Amino acid sequence: MEPEASKQPLAVLSGKRILLGVSASIAAYKATFLTRLLVKAGAEVQVILTEAAAAFVTPLTLGTLSKKPVLTGFLRDAAAGEWHNHVELGLWADALVIAPASANTLGQLANGLCPNLLSAVYLSARCPVFLAPAMDLDMFAHPATQQNLARLRSFGNHVLASPSGELASGLSGPGRMLEPEEIVTVLTNFFRTVD
Repeated sequence: MEPEASKQPLAVLSGKRILLGVSASIAAYKATFLTRLLVKAGAEVQVILTEAAAAFVTPLTLGTLSKKPVLTGFLRDAAAGEWHNHVELGLWADALVIAPASANTLGQLANGLCPNLLSAVYLSARCPVFLAPAMDLDMFAHPATQQNLARLRSFGNHVLASPSGELASGLSGPGRMLEPEEIVTVLTNFFRTVD
């Protein structure tokens, strides 16, 4: 008889260090579910929340779920000169996942702009990068957004599918963020093939 432990699926994400970037989108609430799923899978999750994203989901919520303080800016303690080192963060991670990735964030990443901690970490990251676009139908379909997505793919980033469905505006079509469970599956399949 096979031991019970060997019937359990391999915990591929266990011990993996995941940087989870959250940008400003109505889909930012899904980052809470993604954080929970990654932590449950045994991953160590460090959330980087853009300042604009904090209007959609709070650092308190994401920090509680990740069990780590959420990073929102470059400075930790301005008076003491303490800052969040984007280079160290980029080297620490086994993967950088940006979910949701707004049109604004995609534009910054595609053009090498770094007005915030998340985009600076992206430019410093040596790990695989996974982008989960989330925006309204017309924004997603716009040639500028499609050009940015193509450019990001050409850099070797993994741009996740943006499935069709009902959007927050009431329109229906592509632009939705891939569901958290599906993002975890993508990461699991990726690490299963590289480990």
